[in-house]
Amino acid sequence: MKLVIGTRGSKLALTQVDIISGLLKERFPELEFERKIIKTTGDKITDVPLAKIGGKGLFVKEIDEAVARGEVDFAVHSMKDVPTDLLPEIEIAATPEREDVSDALISREGKSLDELPEGAVVGTSSLRRRAQLHNARPDIEIRDLRGNVDTRLRKLNEGLYDAIIMARAGLRRMGFEGRITQVLPVDVFAPSVGQGAIAVVARRDGAVRDYLEAINHRDTMVRVTAERALLKQLGGGCQVPIGTFTRVDGGTLHMDAVVLSPDGTRKIAVRDSGPRGEAGEIGVRAGRTLLKNGAAEILEEVYGEVPEYG
Repeated sequence: MKLVIGTRGSKLALTQVDIISGLLKERFPELEFERKIIKTTGDKITDVPLAKIGGKGLFVKEIDEAVARGEVDFAVHSMKDVPTDLLPEIEIAATPEREDVSDALISREGKSLDELPEGAVVGTSSLRRRAQLHNARPDIEIRDLRGNVDTRLRKLNEGLYDAIIMARAGLRRMGFEGRITQVLPVDVFAPSVGQGAIAVVARRDGAVRDYLEAINHRDTMVRVTAERALLKQLGGGCQVPIGTFTRVDGGTLHMDAVVLSPDGTRKIAVRDSGPRGEAGEIGVRAGRTLLKNGAAEILEEVYGEVPEYG
C-alpha cells in the first residue's frame, strides 16, 4: 500500500517526513510512501515578518487543503506551525514523542546570552523570542531573520548577526546540534506552543487513521492539547508573544505559561496543573487566568479586542 504525504520542501520538513515514514515503516513494513511537495504562502513570501502576513498558519494552509480534498493521505508539519482552528474535514491524528522544546542560542564567537556585548545584534523571526530577548537583555539590537535552518546559519556565518536563536529540536533533527552555544532556560525563554513536536494531519474519515494511531505518543499529545487550548483561549494569533512549558508526571499535567508585551516590558505568568485527561480544560483555565491577571490589557493593545474569559 502506497501513502502520499503532503509536505513543504525545506530540508527540515523533509527530515520530519522521513521520521514519520520511518516510524510507520517499523510497524507496518508493507507500507510504501510518496512525498508530494507543496509550496505554501509562507514559503513564497520571505522578506516580510510573519506577523505582518498572517502568522505561521501560512506554512500549512495549502497542504492542509490538499489533505481535506483527499489529494494526499496525510501531511507532516512542525506542530508550532499548525493553527488552532483546522479545516472541519481534518484533525491532528498523531504526534510522535516530542523533541527537546528549548530555544537555542548560536553565537559566532561562542558567547552566551549574558556574555554578548552591549549592542550585539541577535536575529530571530519570532515575536515571542523578540519579546523575551527584550525582557532579558534590553540593551541588545534585534533584527528580523527569515529562511530555513541552512539559510539562517549562513547569514550568521556571513557576519550579519552576532548571534541567532532557533528551536533546539530543528537543529538536532538537521544534525546541527554541535553549533549550539547555549540552550536557553525555559523559565526565561518559554517555548512556543507545540515547539519540538511534529503534527501528522489527516482526514477525520481517512483510511490511514489506524496506522497513524500506532505512532502517536500519548504524553506528547496530552501536552500539545493543553498548549493549543491555551493559545486558542488567548485568541490563537501570533501577534502577541505567548510561551508555555508543559510536562506530564504520572497522571498529572503541569503547565507554565506567559504572555509578554511585544516590547518585553510586561510579563504575565501563570502555573496550573491537573489530571492529564483534562488537558484541554487546563489550557483554557491557564489562558483565562492570564487574561484576568493582565494579559487582557496586552491583547487589547495589540488586537483592539480581548477574547472572552468570564
